[in-house]
Amino acid sequence: MGQYQHPFLNVKGCTLELAQRNSQASVPFMLSSLGYGFLWNNPAVGDVTFGRNVTRWTSRAATYMDYWITAGDSPATLLHNYTRVTGTVPILPDYGLGLWQSKLRYRTQEELLQVARDYYRRRIPLSVIIVDFFHWPVQGDWQFDSKEWPDPYAMTQELKAMGIELMVSVWPTVDYRCKHFTEMNEKGYLVNTLKGMNITFDCLGNSRFIDVTHPDARDFIWKKCRENYLKKGVRLFWLDEAEPEYVEYDFDNFRYHIGDTLEKGNSYPLHYAQAFYEGWLAEGETNPVSLVRCAWAGSQRYGALVWSGDIQSSWDSMRSQLCAGLSMGLAGIPWWTTDIGGFHGGHVDDPNFHELLTRWFQWAVFCPVLRMHGYRDPITEPETPFREGIPQCDTGAGNELWSFGEKTYAILVRFTTLREKLRPYIRDLMQQAHQTGAPLMRPMFYHYSTQALSWTIEDQYLFGRDVLVAPVMKAHQNQRQVWLPEGETWVDMNSGQVFNGGGFIDVATPLEIIPIFIRQNSPVLGYLDHQY
Repeated sequence: MGQYQHPFLNVKGCTLELAQRNSQASVPFMLSSLGYGFLWNNPAVGDVTFGRNVTRWTSRAATYMDYWITAGDSPATLLHNYTRVTGTVPILPDYGLGLWQSKLRYRTQEELLQVARDYYRRRIPLSVIIVDFFHWPVQGDWQFDSKEWPDPYAMTQELKAMGIELMVSVWPTVDYRCKHFTEMNEKGYLVNTLKGMNITFDCLGNSRFIDVTHPDARDFIWKKCRENYLKKGVRLFWLDEAEPEYVEYDFDNFRYHIGDTLEKGNSYPLHYAQAFYEGWLAEGETNPVSLVRCAWAGSQRYGALVWSGDIQSSWDSMRSQLCAGLSMGLAGIPWWTTDIGGFHGGHVDDPNFHELLTRWFQWAVFCPVLRMHGYRDPITEPETPFREGIPQCDTGAGNELWSFGEKTYAILVRFTTLREKLRPYIRDLMQQAHQTGAPLMRPMFYHYSTQALSWTIEDQYLFGRDVLVAPVMKAHQNQRQVWLPEGETWVDMNSGQVFNGGGFIDVATPLEIIPIFIRQNSPVLGYLDHQY
């Protein structure tokens, strides 16, 4: 069913809102243990109840009803059938397989370059570094502010020389003071309200969202980003605010080019990704990738790498993200990631946060994308609250691997090295996702559905077919239980000990260890060189 902030992989007994919100992505495809899949092919706002006595799908507005059913002997077959009709992801390029570095927010070109140079000097492989929001003069300009980013082309070339690609944040918000506002408003490229003030978002300025359901509006934003970013060497785009995140979620008060939000609204993030995917194809790029904060059914075919939004820095939040990632994979969205350590909160000097960050990072090594991001305390206010009448944005503390003390740093570097060793395996999983729609993160029942226990295990998963991952998701947990499916022989990655599957085992979990078991005779064992 997509991504919801709860710890339930099995949603029987739940009522879910069918609406897009920050950290919630409604992708209404459900998979049943009875051997069928069901797509509610309707982008309307509504809800679904999976009751014990009834399943009820509701749309608050619709001109028609459409649903699609598939049957199969295994969850893998069901998902393959589903992605045959909704599409599969492209192939994630090699630069996406390593560590991504981000924070809220690098304020200047020199600050970002210094971080990249530090990674290079420390010989820590870095794949992507990210320029977050408010690097622009005004929302809707879609360009670097030349006062703080004086030479973007020189910046991207220096990064490329270090083997690092640059990603920039793109918001779909258009400030009334933006140089494009009048033209976009007159051409009908902006979302309208049906009543009250015609303002749909307020973050450091009154603004409206671009209406990406309008094909000409999609072309408009791509051309601006092509001119101001792509031509300066930028390779990747971060499509934030993709739900979109209204000031108030008054879904009955907004209208898109394709219809009222109540009827069509859940497809907005799909069209947002579509704008950049089609733009990249026109440039000759065969495997476009966009980091997007929301998705709908089929977003994967537009190269959407979805992350789980502005989540809290807490153990409960980490636990919910595990189910979110598994559920997104089952809904056809195999490219998925989180803000390691959570987004809101986390003091760089707090030992309790160091523990959470360490456990989260260990787990993220076995997620599709390994990405550092967060809004860390203490917060630094801008030196000048306003510049030329435009509010300026604050920034969080450091969020690099070395920002949390030597002990944490040593563990994070070791697991970054592990991620690099896993590249051949991850590359193969990305190929599988492209060809068959198979998620990288797979619930235990994905491959072991005939074993009844597999449907009840919700705190461990398979990373591809060969790697069993059992994250530590509680504070000060020095031991956890792991279920090993029968019919397989499993090798403990940390100790090298061999286990026959078919039951539960207790595993020690000191801070430097995450329980990982590898199927015997898997090539993964060769990649690791028995060092972990």
